[in-house]
Amino acid sequence: MSKPAARSEVAHLSTKGQLIIPKEIRERHGWIAGMELVVEDHGNSVVLRRAEDLPATTLEDLIGCAGYAGPSRSLEEMEAGVARGARERRS
Repeated sequence: MSKPAARSEVAHLSTKGQLIIPKEIRERHGWIAGMELVVEDHGNSVVLRRAEDLPATTLEDLIGCAGYAGPSRSLEEMEAGVARGARERRS
């Protein structure tokens, strides 16, 4: 499924830093007064999304996300590995 084409509209930033989002965009996204939005800074652009659209993340969701399938390592072993890698990159 392809993404809909981006639409550009002009918004004005107030002296207090408030941004007035055009009515058509607010209605299209179902945004109402007082709704909490998350602002994501992407360097040369900004993305707004409803806060409740972001799923809650738990520690259990993140365990194993790095894809490491080897034996468990202690903190000391991991630190030694990082130091070894840093030395190898410098030589």
